[in-house]
Amino acid sequence: MVGKVISLNISEQTSVIKEPVQSAEFVADYGIKGDGHAGSGHRQISLLGIESYNRLEEKGKKFNCGAFAENITTEGFVLNKLTVGTVLKIGETIQEITEIGKKGHDKFEIIKLFGAYILPVEGIFTKVIHGGIVKVGDKIEILK
Repeated sequence: MVGKVISLNISEQTSVIKEPVQSAEFVADYGIKGDGHAGSGHRQISLLGIESYNRLEEKGKKFNCGAFAENITTEGFVLNKLTVGTVLKIGETIQEITEIGKKGHDKFEIIKLFGAYILPVEGIFTKVIHGGIVKVGDKIEILK
């Protein structure tokens, strides 16, 4: 199964709308250089599928990628059906899935703005095992 990076999104703070960029530097055991989620924890990178955005659009709600604070907007995977421990190759990087969804999502600023926050339900989180550059359009492959 192969997916694709639709959008890369960063912000200096966590739990806010992220701005799209064309490429980003991912650092092993840290996250994206310059992003508020970066650090030594297990939720260094957040991913959300464009399919989630498409479902919202079908209900009359249009959002830009990064609106739900995800670092990588993907296409081609049902992310929350993958399992913790799955290893992904994204661009030059190797990332391991560390969490599916997120608890305690009712406290985020994004809910106040949009009335909903789909990342905790439909998104996943990874840890960067091997760093490198990721660009919009890069392939996403399951390694194991």
